[in-house]
Order: sequence, then C-alpha cells, then structure tokens
Amino acid sequence: MSDTLRDPVPRAPQADEEARRPSSPLARFWAEFRESTVAVVALVVVVILGLLALLAPLIAPQNPYDLATLSLLDARRPPGFVGTGGYTHILGTDPQGRDLLSAIMYGLRVSIQIGLAAGGVALVFGAGLGILAAYLGGRIETLIMRIVDLQLSFPAILLALVLVALLGQGKAQLIGALVAAQYAYFARTAYGAATSERRKDYIEAALATPLSGRRVVLRHLLPNCLPPLIVVATVQIANSISLEATLSFLGLGLPVTEPSLGMLISNGFPYMMSGRYWISVYPGVALIILIVAINLVGDRIRDQFNPRLRR
Repeated sequence: MSDTLRDPVPRAPQADEEARRPSSPLARFWAEFRESTVAVVALVVVVILGLLALLAPLIAPQNPYDLATLSLLDARRPPGFVGTGGYTHILGTDPQGRDLLSAIMYGLRVSIQIGLAAGGVALVFGAGLGILAAYLGGRIETLIMRIVDLQLSFPAILLALVLVALLGQGKAQLIGALVAAQYAYFARTAYGAATSERRKDYIEAALATPLSGRRVVLRHLLPNCLPPLIVVATVQIANSISLEATLSFLGLGLPVTEPSLGMLISNGFPYMMSGRYWISVYPGVALIILIVAINLVGDRIRDQFNPRLRR
C-alpha cells in the first residue's frame, strides 16, 4: 500500500494542547484568567464601575455639586420620586436634595481616583525602597528594613488617622496619608523578591560586567519583582478606597464639598433610624461591590503568578 494511504500518526494530547496555547505572554495570561468565571465577572463589574465614574459628567442625570440645580424641596425623597427638575430620582435624594444616583457616580469617580493615586505612588515609592535595600545591602538595608518593619507593626488605619489629623483635610493630604500608611507593604514585598533574585547567578554575572548598577536594577531585578508587586497593588488599591471611605465617614478625609462614597454614607447615617435608609445603603452597596470586585480580580492574578495556589 502506498505511504500516502497510510493513517497519520496520532498526535499526543499534550502536543495538541501546546499548539493551541497563545504565543504572547499577555494572551496566555488572559487565557488563564478567563478560566475563572468569578474573576471574569468581577473584572466586568470593575470595568463597568470605572466607566460609570469616568463618564459621570456626561451620563449622570444631574450634577450633584452644582448648587444651581439643587432644591431643598427635593431633600430626602424616596427612590422613584419625580423632582422639581422634571426627572425621576431612581435611587432617591440625599439631605441636600442631590440625586443619589448621580452622587454615587461622582463618588465612584473620586474614590477610584484616590485609590489609584495612593496605590500607584505607594507602589513606586515602596518598591524603590525595597529593591534599593536588597541591592545595596549593609547598613542601608538594615536601616530601611527596620523602618519598614516598625511601620508594619502599626495598623494602617491608625497611622492614616494620625497623619490626616496632622495634615488636614483635602485630596492631596489624604493621598499623602494613604501613601505613608501603605508603602511599607510594597517595600517588604519588593525586598523579599529582590533579595531572592539578588543571590542568583545571572545577577552576579551582570554585576561582574561594566553595566551600571541602575541598569542592573531596572533590567534584571525590577522585572522579576513585578509579579508579586502587581498582586499587592490590586489589594492595596481596594484597601486605599476602603481607608478613604472610613476616613471620610469619620469626617477626617475629604471635605464636604468633595464627593466620595464615604462622604455619601456619612451624610445619610443620621437618617437611618428615621427610615430613610437609601441615603446610606445605596452608596454603601456601591462601595462594597467595588472593593469585593477588585479583591476577586487580585485573588485571580495572585493564583496565576503563584502556581502552588492554582487548583
């Protein structure tokens, strides 16, 4: 019989699986990420809330912080009330007569901005300190890590409370306090990853070449420290949003003129016992959904970067 008529040799299942795998690292990461339905749903929720916050000035029924559009006659109205402006307040109004749906969208905008800003600055500052300590060693390493360990011994919320009380109210002051309360987590993570990489042969070989120390750090140490830092960043962004809401609820975060979910919850808290639950409950639900969704995405990313956690 001719060779062309012979049955082809069957390929191993492992070979077929390898052939179907995406070639680029980003495509492989997404292919593994979407295997978790919970993580994909959480990511969709984060994207939707982010778009609502980003497009709030365009799609919100009302600018809740434009005094010309507010009426005290519409204050503390229940969900579904038709206000003097002629449109229906789907989620009701707050004590100032602001449309609660619009206020939540604007509050999401500020809360996400503060979470990203505080988390991003803390990531850069903390990771820089941790990698610097691992690279230089000696007394500098001891000094940096003792400061980091000392800060980690205090609860972040306690440190943030003290710093906000000292710095005063304002968006910049709040972000500074959150960065100071959270950078130690990034420093400790970066230090652990960089110390492990620092002992490897390829780093020793790079140090033996004429390459500058900055190039060794940026091209060799930093890329290998990014996976655990990304995981910590997702957790700390959610933590920053939670801390901001807590401080604003206590009256120590943003001023009354700045919309945030914590401030909205605080505005409605005195009216909870009178039955006007919607003023605090709906912003609280939005805050919980945002934090839980970010944490679920972070948990999935952590599982992908740590094969021992994969199921």
